[in-house]
Amino acid sequence: MKSYDEVVDFHGHSCPGLALGYRVSLRAIKELGNPPADEEIVAIVENDSCAVDAVQVMTGCTFGKGNLIFRDYGKQVYTFIRRATAKAVRISVDWKKPEETPREKSLWKKYMKGERSASVVRFVHDRKSSKIGYILEADDRELMKVTRGISEPPPEASVYDSVICESCGEKMMEPRARRKGGKTVCIPCFEGKKLWKK
Repeated sequence: MKSYDEVVDFHGHSCPGLALGYRVSLRAIKELGNPPADEEIVAIVENDSCAVDAVQVMTGCTFGKGNLIFRDYGKQVYTFIRRATAKAVRISVDWKKPEETPREKSLWKKYMKGERSASVVRFVHDRKSSKIGYILEADDRELMKVTRGISEPPPEASVYDSVICESCGEKMMEPRARRKGGKTVCIPCFEGKKLWKK
């Protein structure tokens, strides 16, 4: 089992989002058992926040292995599935931040507008540290809702041949190729997007 410090080392800093991902992952492991090697556990994440880095470290689910699936719903919801049994757990973050005083709201607005005075930076640091401490120590029931069930796991990652885009000359996986003007092109060239300027 990885420690929170190992999660921080991977992510680069400690923050409330990372702490929430760590706690969600701990609960998933409690529900489904320690993740075995490779792709046995699948994680479906519904946001692209700092929490997802904790999910990767704790469960071994990664984009490269095809067992980390991102659905851009903007929700702090995480579903974990054990492939062999289809046993699944859906975890929704239900933590309610403490109400802020008018002074705290004012200091946070100043920080968001770019002010970095000593008092504002100290406030942000203390606020963040307090939230992280609470998240790491709180009971699961204070942080999340857990739903257990069975879920058909997504197919394992596939390996595809590469083809060359006839417009930009870059390689792409064959199933992502499109046809435009009689040429085989990548999605950005198909959509007419310039992703890179010389």
